[in-house]
Amino acid sequence: MSLSALSSTPLSAAEAPRFRSFGPHHVDEVAARYALPAHLLDSVRVIAQVLPFRVNEYVLSHLVDWGRIPDDPIFQLVFPQRGMLSDDDERELSGLLRDGRKKELREAVGRIRAGLNPHPSGQMQLNVPSLEGTQLPGMQHKYRETVLYFPQQGQTCHAYCTYCFRWAQFVGDADLRFAAPGPEQLVRYLRNHPAVTDVLVTGGDPMIMSTERLRSHLEPILSVDTVRTIRIGTKSVAYWPYRFTTDTDADDVLRLFEQVVASGRALAVMAHFSHPRELETAQARLALSRIRSTGAIVYCQAPLIKHVNDDPKVWAEMWRGQLAAGLVPYYMFVERDTGPREYFKVPLARAAEIFQAAYRTLPGLARTVRGPSMSATPGKVLVDGVEEDLDGRWFRLRMAQARNPELVGRPFRARFSAEASWLDELEIDPATPADILAAVTGTAPKTPVRG
Repeated sequence: MSLSALSSTPLSAAEAPRFRSFGPHHVDEVAARYALPAHLLDSVRVIAQVLPFRVNEYVLSHLVDWGRIPDDPIFQLVFPQRGMLSDDDERELSGLLRDGRKKELREAVGRIRAGLNPHPSGQMQLNVPSLEGTQLPGMQHKYRETVLYFPQQGQTCHAYCTYCFRWAQFVGDADLRFAAPGPEQLVRYLRNHPAVTDVLVTGGDPMIMSTERLRSHLEPILSVDTVRTIRIGTKSVAYWPYRFTTDTDADDVLRLFEQVVASGRALAVMAHFSHPRELETAQARLALSRIRSTGAIVYCQAPLIKHVNDDPKVWAEMWRGQLAAGLVPYYMFVERDTGPREYFKVPLARAAEIFQAAYRTLPGLARTVRGPSMSATPGKVLVDGVEEDLDGRWFRLRMAQARNPELVGRPFRARFSAEASWLDELEIDPATPADILAAVTGTAPKTPVRG
């Protein structure tokens, strides 16, 4: 990619927007600017005591349709809503806020957060690897080929999704947070585990870091020959596309991407798009074009979220838009069993219907997408559909990825339920092979990864 291509942006340096975030202390300012009704403002103020809240000027000005609130999907995506906590918890928090009882408020917030399953699927207990008997902070190693790496400086985002399954990263509690101070231990671990071919740099959002800081984490990984793919998990294209266009080091980050590709590695940008609107702005389209010009491949994934995208037409439009932009539709996830899941969850039966209805409308090149997928304790469990025999109706299931690689791709089934929304709510067919049955019912040994 030439320097002239890097510099071809629609905004001059003087016009380039500067990033500014709005959090719980700015809700009155946002409410005044956009005429947010008092009852919605109160809900944001109360729920944001427990769940993280952060937006920015781009999200407010380019993505939220203020004429449709509170039902607008982007408003639901970024603003805390009534119903995300239980009625009892909301009443308690509201009263403590009103009365200014700060100590009791902190205690209530801690208790409520602890009850929201902050680290689902054994992330803390089972996924944290160790080397020479010492646990490695800021890393997870659940699947044989892939290590997740959480740079300490990348554990925030340009804006927060209300459904985020990693919400515990952002609430200021060090005990709930994955964060690695630097890549030294990661590199040592990778050299001792040559089966690891992929490193997913994640967060938070690594693209919140400066290019210089990001480089300090990526370049050491390139010294490990057995690592062939570097993935970067990010929602920056959706929430702050200027990171790749007009930010002061936008050109530098694209050169860093080129450097990774030139090293012979695959660079996969794992882009989170939750709604087609996030792809439609000129800023997002330009950012994607510039990213792709470096040789990086952009894979797209998102969870199925009630109030945001629980409609097959939305998914079909989004996947077609991704294909048209040269991106790879990759995963539809099931909302994980953490945080305000009761507000966002979609039953598995409905999830399968939505996926299949959208999938059937796609051209072949967009049928790279997989789902709906539960990132559960044993692995990524796909709901392939529903079948019926003399014994009744069943979900067809299989693992797209697993702690035990021997389980990948093998079909099994569970009794159909119109209400179930997670793996542990299903009745697995007792005729399922013993190793799969043990893994999905929790009777298989759960041994943390050791170095």
